[in-house]
Amino acid sequence: MAKRPTTSLWISPLSSLFLPRGGDTLWFALALLSFFSLLLHEISLSAASPSPQQPPHFEGFGDELEELEDSLSDSTIQLTDLPPSPSLTQSDSQTHHGPPETQSSDQSSQLSDSSSRISPKPSQFEYWDEDEFEGLPIDLPSEPVEITETATPSSVSEATSEPTSPKPAVAFTWRSYIVEVVCISFLISFLINYFTGKRENENLALSWAAKFATKDSIFEKNFSLLGVGEGDDSPLLLKEGQNVFKFYASGRRYCQGLLATMELKSRHDLIARIYNMVIPCKDEITFEVYMNEDAMDHVVLAVAKKKAAKGMHKEMADLQGFASLMSPPSNRKWVSEDLTVISESKEVSSDLITESVLDQVFGEKAFEKLGKAFFSMHISDQHYGTHKKKLVFKFALPDANHMADMTRLVALVPYYIDLVGRYKLSSQARSKTDAARVKAAQEAFKELQSARQEALQKKKAEKKKMVEEAEAKLSAEAIRKRETKERARQMKKGMPKIKMTRAH
Repeated sequence: MAKRPTTSLWISPLSSLFLPRGGDTLWFALALLSFFSLLLHEISLSAASPSPQQPPHFEGFGDELEELEDSLSDSTIQLTDLPPSPSLTQSDSQTHHGPPETQSSDQSSQLSDSSSRISPKPSQFEYWDEDEFEGLPIDLPSEPVEITETATPSSVSEATSEPTSPKPAVAFTWRSYIVEVVCISFLISFLINYFTGKRENENLALSWAAKFATKDSIFEKNFSLLGVGEGDDSPLLLKEGQNVFKFYASGRRYCQGLLATMELKSRHDLIARIYNMVIPCKDEITFEVYMNEDAMDHVVLAVAKKKAAKGMHKEMADLQGFASLMSPPSNRKWVSEDLTVISESKEVSSDLITESVLDQVFGEKAFEKLGKAFFSMHISDQHYGTHKKKLVFKFALPDANHMADMTRLVALVPYYIDLVGRYKLSSQARSKTDAARVKAAQEAFKELQSARQEALQKKKAEKKKMVEEAEAKLSAEAIRKRETKERARQMKKGMPKIKMTRAH
């Protein structure tokens, strides 16, 4: 028996796989045809997939959609708003006897029924396969719509057409940022007002110094040293705040020195500026002259407007204790009706309110011009504080362009320094003032003693309270020992004292 070649041993199984035998040829052809048909089907699906710019197209629904569009051409129903039509599937059952049987009659009846009546289904995705179709509409209609044979296109359009307008974009409005705009505006206004108000106060203080504290001015003629320093280049004004400025002068007889304090409006503060618009106030300047101890006699005198004078008489201890309200004399010219004089005696008031002062400041005619700028004048040797003998003048500052209007008021300061320094009481008036001061000193000493006694009693009470608290914390044994010691000390204290003497 002839021997087969080795190559035919492995070729024959392969040929048996690809080349069917006898009756299997038909089955092999059908299988191969089915494979290629499925391959072409998948290729056609991938090629027919809708692009982003084109509307989606689903296989098997074209005929029904075309018929529906023809029947409702005048209607406004959108395809995306309608429920999907029943899906049509093709049977893949094939036999070896021939091609599959078609169901043309059933399909035509179904298409005619669907064109005449479309009934909604419970869910849009019940008949569609999510894996097979893409681009399905996700917005479901709010209410299903039934289209019957008797329905007209107008009724269908009214029932199904709901205008879906896009949400309007939120427009930018300033009303949404009212709080932020107000806060930022307030901060900007506050900063601008701070710098402008600061500059206004500085200009006002410098204007006053230029008028009354420079060369050939009132204070330069009456004091040898002006300013806060000792050198020639020392500043005239000392700024203690944005609205507080001080001026110092010394080197004059009868007094140790003069301190002028300007308290201006808080123009740098926006809230204070608004408050001043509602309740007006004025810029003030206060002159305090510290007199020498031997240059001032027993003098208590005050001149102020009527309302301010009553307040001073109640608040000032020296005025309350030594002075009283003076009635105008009948035999001489006196101060304006708007002013009130508080004095320790008539002699003091008549001697210190001279004719020249009445003509220049306190008289009726003069005070009509200067009354708005004058606040008070207080001369006393019983001031509260370290310096008892002191002269105090309070005036209102005009604006920077009208500083010359207060020249007469400023001239009162050096005038009264000399007048009070030279003034001496009569013996009769001096005896009364001495008696009043002795009485006041005794009352002050009694008050001091009572204050010391109160302090000592308070200290003893605190000490006793501390001892009681310490005893409350002691144990019973410690308390017993302490009582024994206290008893022995009392017994020893009660025994008679025996004096021992040595016999000679």
